[in-house]
Amino acid sequence: MNAHVKDLIPQGYRQNAQGHLVPESAIAPIDLARDALVKEIVEQARALQAKMREFKQRAMGDVLAFVDLAAERYDAKVGGLKGNLTLATFDGAYQLKIQVADRLVFDERLQIAKNLVDACIHKWTEGSRMEIRALVEHAFQTDREGKISTGRILSLTRLNIDDDDWRNAMQAIRDSMQVVGSTRYLRVYERAADGERYEQITLDVAAL
Repeated sequence: MNAHVKDLIPQGYRQNAQGHLVPESAIAPIDLARDALVKEIVEQARALQAKMREFKQRAMGDVLAFVDLAAERYDAKVGGLKGNLTLATFDGAYQLKIQVADRLVFDERLQIAKNLVDACIHKWTEGSRMEIRALVEHAFQTDREGKISTGRILSLTRLNIDDDDWRNAMQAIRDSMQVVGSTRYLRVYERAADGERYEQITLDVAAL
């Protein structure tokens, strides 16, 4: 709840989910207990989130410092991480992996690509498989926010279709892609009991 809104609520009242003021005396004890439990866990989650954010920033900074230290041996300057990186302990028991993923958006040429793809499907109507049509239609679907899935669009470019118009459409898709930033992911691994693979030390609460 917004702190300013909270200050406007009279003492002895609670605001319900519809925004109405309700006297605390009219609220069932079980509802008050539930409210207290959820708020307590939310506060703990926020504190944990802050610690995880601090851990990631500190770990990333330490890795970058180490990379710079290693580069000094060759009188080189790295200037930040531009690709993926793996660091391992001497005994190979643990690994740190930093992966850099570009954030992509599509410009107006994606609509041109869509028109070209539609033309291909129209040309292939009699002999085309319905699976291809469904795949294409799914790839260009938008979510509730009107955004297109980058992964679904790129999946089209990996289709091996021997058709000049299709290849032209796929080139239009590639030309429409713009890198607007990048995200760094930090993952920690330990060697599994069998000694042949690594298992991620998950920091995702939902996966624990």
